[in-house]
Amino acid sequence: MKRFLKIVVLAIFSLFVLIQFYPRPAKNNNPLVTKNDFSVTNTPPASIQNILKRSCYDCHSNNTVYPWYSHIQPVAWWLGDHIFQGKKELNFSEFGTYSLRRKYKKLEEMYGEVKEGVMPLESYTRIHADAIPNANEKELFLNWVDSETKKMESTYPPDSLKKR
Repeated sequence: MKRFLKIVVLAIFSLFVLIQFYPRPAKNNNPLVTKNDFSVTNTPPASIQNILKRSCYDCHSNNTVYPWYSHIQPVAWWLGDHIFQGKKELNFSEFGTYSLRRKYKKLEEMYGEVKEGVMPLESYTRIHADAIPNANEKELFLNWVDSETKKMESTYPPDSLKKR
């Protein structure tokens, strides 16, 4: 039994070492802020932009700040997939390219997910505790998003924002 356990541990360790040589996903590092970035298209106040950068941009923009453990497989694969899925759902760096309806929908979703505590994800905040907005920041953020959606509702016809 002892010998079998040694073989299993050695096999697992060997597999762990071997996967370190497997290519990692491409890094999501583009620090340029373009005209399509949410900060440009929606011009949030600095307090809101700070919350977004701290709590959202790592997974939902084209510029991720990678922690040291992102160089270790299988964590690199997991992070790469997580970032890919996050950007597919909402990419603040590309927000200006979204249709009016999609922008409105994304603002509504941001409001709902932050209010319900779904975002930022618990798997992210376990390691990045500073990404959790405190009660004041959360209220400030929700009020700002609400005012942005109301501004859109007063500016554009309802059928351009919502499907019937």
